[in-house]
Amino acid sequence: MFRNAPNSGRAVMAVFRGVVLVLCLCAVPALAEDLILVRVNTFPSANNLPLHAAVANGIFAKHGIKLELQFTQNSTDQRNGLATGTFDIAHSASDNGVAMVEVAHQDIVIVAGSDSGMNEFFVRPEIKSFADIRGHTLVVDATNTAFALTGKKILLKNGLKEGDYKLNPAGNSAARFKAMTDDKENVAAVLGLPVSLQAEKAGMKSLGSVVGMLGPYQANSVFVMRAWAEANAGLLTRYLAAYVESVRWVLEPAHRADCLTLMSEKMKLSPQDAERTYQLLTDPSFGLTPDAKIDAEGFRNVLALRAEVEGGKPTAPERYVDLKYYDAALKLLDR
Repeated sequence: MFRNAPNSGRAVMAVFRGVVLVLCLCAVPALAEDLILVRVNTFPSANNLPLHAAVANGIFAKHGIKLELQFTQNSTDQRNGLATGTFDIAHSASDNGVAMVEVAHQDIVIVAGSDSGMNEFFVRPEIKSFADIRGHTLVVDATNTAFALTGKKILLKNGLKEGDYKLNPAGNSAARFKAMTDDKENVAAVLGLPVSLQAEKAGMKSLGSVVGMLGPYQANSVFVMRAWAEANAGLLTRYLAAYVESVRWVLEPAHRADCLTLMSEKMKLSPQDAERTYQLLTDPSFGLTPDAKIDAEGFRNVLALRAEVEGGKPTAPERYVDLKYYDAALKLLDR
């Protein structure tokens, strides 16, 4: 009777595998149906690599989330979209969130960081110094937020005040770069990765990084409407846990090759540009902030810069920032 045991064992295993396969196939739709849709809006830039990685690696799905990723052309559309509920979460310049409170009187809350911007101040090839910008145009996103303010401050530090140059609100980094290439009057702009690499190839020159010229700066962050955060506290916590987990994954050197592939596919970068972008993204002094932590000094500088350039007094960071969801996300990850 033992002679037939192996065949019987194989038969049992075949049945077992079949049952497991059926169960798995039946479970997939149920799992998909259980995922909660989260709509995220951001600019098409290199600092979105953790979002792409989290989708590709199933990190959002693991945390019960189905991500809908939207890209904006300018901060005005993005701020309006968040306020009207077109999407749930914004990954954007911290100052855009501050502007929603101070200018549009919308109650947003910043819930996590991202990076210091990875931005540089670029000029056309014929511009030899900041003084050469006088009488020409600085290309910005919107005229009164984020990297327009950093551009104005950089020019002010170099002897140019508003009125010494014009402003062209063209939109995101790609649109600003296009404006510089299409019209020689548009001589300067703050550009981020990976567009800054394209600008270098086109012969444009960096006069320095924003952080190098202005000091610590919490350029980008994650923010939501406060009412949405309170109504979706658990979902927001899981979203932040997934995002931080993916930031950790991206910054892990063992995942370099996978990151390069993702950047080539999602950002349409050449192998050389993908390699250079990844080097900068993982540079501790320039790239993604570990665990998407907010730099307290950098955020205070955001508020101080807005007050200086736009007028008024800096307000307390607590008016805009609530880290209880972020702290809960870290506990969820590290338990």
